[in-house]
Amino acid sequence: MVTNSWQRIKAEIANWRVGTLPGIAMIIIIILARITGSLQYLEWQALDNFLRLRPSEPIDERIVIIGIDEKDIESADYPIRDRDLAELLIKLKTYEPRVIGLDIIRNIEVAPGYPELVAAFKSVKNLIAIEKVLPETIKPPPTLPPEQVGFADVMLDADNRLRRSLLLTPINNGNDYKFSLSIRLAATYLDSEGITLENGIKNPDAMRFGDTELPQFLANSGGYVGADAGGVQILINYRSGQARFRTLSLNDIKTGKFNPNWLRNRIVIIGMTAISAKDIINTSAIASENPGSGQVYGVEIQAHAVSQIISAVKNKRPLLQTWTDGWEYLWIFAWGVIGMAFGRLIHSPLKNILSIGVACIGLIAASYLSILWGWWIPVVPALFILVINGIGLAAFYQYERNLKSQIKQHQLIIERAFDTIHNGPLQTLAQLMRNARERDLASNQLISELEHLNQELRAVYESMKRETLTQREILYLGQGIEIDLQVPIHELLYEVYNKTLERDFPCFKTLKVKVPSFEPIDLQHLTIEQKRELCRFLEEALCNVGKHASGVTRLKVTCTCEEGWYTLRITDNGQGVDSVLEGRGTQLSRNLARKLKGKFTRAPLPTKGTVCELTWPVPKRRQSRL
Repeated sequence: MVTNSWQRIKAEIANWRVGTLPGIAMIIIIILARITGSLQYLEWQALDNFLRLRPSEPIDERIVIIGIDEKDIESADYPIRDRDLAELLIKLKTYEPRVIGLDIIRNIEVAPGYPELVAAFKSVKNLIAIEKVLPETIKPPPTLPPEQVGFADVMLDADNRLRRSLLLTPINNGNDYKFSLSIRLAATYLDSEGITLENGIKNPDAMRFGDTELPQFLANSGGYVGADAGGVQILINYRSGQARFRTLSLNDIKTGKFNPNWLRNRIVIIGMTAISAKDIINTSAIASENPGSGQVYGVEIQAHAVSQIISAVKNKRPLLQTWTDGWEYLWIFAWGVIGMAFGRLIHSPLKNILSIGVACIGLIAASYLSILWGWWIPVVPALFILVINGIGLAAFYQYERNLKSQIKQHQLIIERAFDTIHNGPLQTLAQLMRNARERDLASNQLISELEHLNQELRAVYESMKRETLTQREILYLGQGIEIDLQVPIHELLYEVYNKTLERDFPCFKTLKVKVPSFEPIDLQHLTIEQKRELCRFLEEALCNVGKHASGVTRLKVTCTCEEGWYTLRITDNGQGVDSVLEGRGTQLSRNLARKLKGKFTRAPLPTKGTVCELTWPVPKRRQSRL
C-alpha cells in the first residue's frame, strides 16, 4: 500500500511538472507586462471603478465651496471683477471661517476695484490665494506674503485623469520649496487645534500631522510604473457619494440665503463652478453629473484634497496606501499558482470555468474591500494570470490527457494484436514447428499447415480492422471466431473454454475428464478491456495445457467467488511446469493481476499436474434499505 501511495505521489508530481514550466512562464510574462507599464491603464481604471462604487459618505461639513456659477457670471461678468471679489472676501470674513482659500488666479488687476481688493487681502489674514509653478509659472496676488500663497498645480496621468495630489514641490534647483493650496488650508485649519505640520517618522521625506503620516506617492506605487514622483505627492482618496461638500453660489452670499453656521469655523474655498470658465478636471473616481460625466470642477478637487487630509487626522479615515513591489509581485505569483492548481485539479471544463469565475469574484471582492480599508493592491495582473493559468493550463492538461489516452490506446491496440497473434497464429506455428521436428512432414501437409497459418494471420488483420472501423467490442480467438465482450463474464469464459479445446493441440487428444464450472458472478466493476484480458488469460492457460501437459487426462476449469475474492483456476494432471521459466503469457498474467489488485500463481501440484490461478478482490456492493 505504501508503494502504491508513493507511486501515485510520484505520478502526481510528474503531472504537476508538466504544467509548471508554462504556468511559471505565463506568470513571468504578466509580471514583465506590469513592469513595462502595459497594464498600467487597466490598473488605473480598476482603481477609479473601486473608488466610484464605494458606499456614499456624509457631507464633509468642515468644508464649504463658494462656487461662482454661470448665473453669477451673467450678473457680474467674467473674469470676476476685483470689486466683486473684494466684497465677497469682506463679507465672508464676517462669518468667521477658520480659513479661506481663493482658487482663482489673480496675478493682474481686473478693474474696477483693485485698491479695494488689495485692502481686502490685507484685512483677511486667514486667506490663502493660489499661484501656478509647474511647468509655466503664474504669479500670486502681489500683495500677499508667501505664507498666504499655495500653488494649484495638478499632476494628471497619461489618460488625462487626476489621481494624485501634489503637496510640495522644490524650486530654485531644490534650494527652496513651495506648498500647495490644499496643504496650506489643511495646515492652517489643524494648526488652530494644536496639530502642526511636521516631517514623517517612518519616511522623513513624507508629511505628518500629529500621529498621522501621509503615505508618500512613489514612482511605482500601486499600478504606476515610472511615474513622475517629484516633490511630495499622495494618492487622492476621493470622498464618495453624490453630495460631497456643501456648495453655495456668489449670489447666495450676496443675498444671505444660507445658514451662517455653515461658514463659521469652517474651511471656505472660492472657485469657479461655471463650465464656461473651463476650470474642469477629468476623473473617473467619483460620480459626477455637473459639469459632466467623469469631470469635476477644480475647486472641488481642492476640497477633496483638503478633506482627505483633515479626515485622516481627525476621523482616522484611511488614506490610500500601496504595498512594496516585493509584496505586490508575490501577490501576483500566488494567484498564478492558484490558477495552475485549478488547471491541474479540475478536469471538467464547466467546473473549471465556474471555479475560476468564483475565484475572480473573490479576488475582485478582496481588492474592493482593501480599497475601503485604504489599500490599493494589484487586481488586473492577478486576474489575468488567474484566468490564463486556470483556463489555459486546463486546456493544456486536457490536451496532454488526450494525447496520453491516444498513446495508451495505440499501445493497447498493439498489445491486443500481439496477444491475438500469440494465442492464435503463433500457437499454430509452434505446433507446426514441433510436428516438423518430431516427424517428417510431407510437402503437401506442410503446405496445408502453412496455408492454415496464412489464413489465421489474415483473419487477425481483418478482425482488428473490423473492430476498429465498427467500434465493436469483440474478442478474436482465431479461425474466424469472434466473441462479443458485452455478454456476462461467465458466458465469455465458457465460450473461450469450449472454442480453445477445439483447437488441434496434441495434449487435448488425451483428455478423458473435463470439468468446467463458471458460476454466474457479478462482475459489473470490470471494464471491457479487463474482460478481454481475463479471456486471454484463460485462453493462454488452456493453450499451455494443450501444448505442454503431456499425458494429461483430467482438466478442471472453475471460476468462483469466495470470501470477497474471485478465483479463476485451471488445474490439470499432466506433466508439471518449471516455475523458473517465464514467458510472454506469464508476464501478461502478472500484469493483469496487478491491474486487478490481485495475484497470479502458476505452480506444479504435489503429485502430478499444474495449477494456474488468478484471484482478485471483489468490491462490496451497497445494499439498499427497504
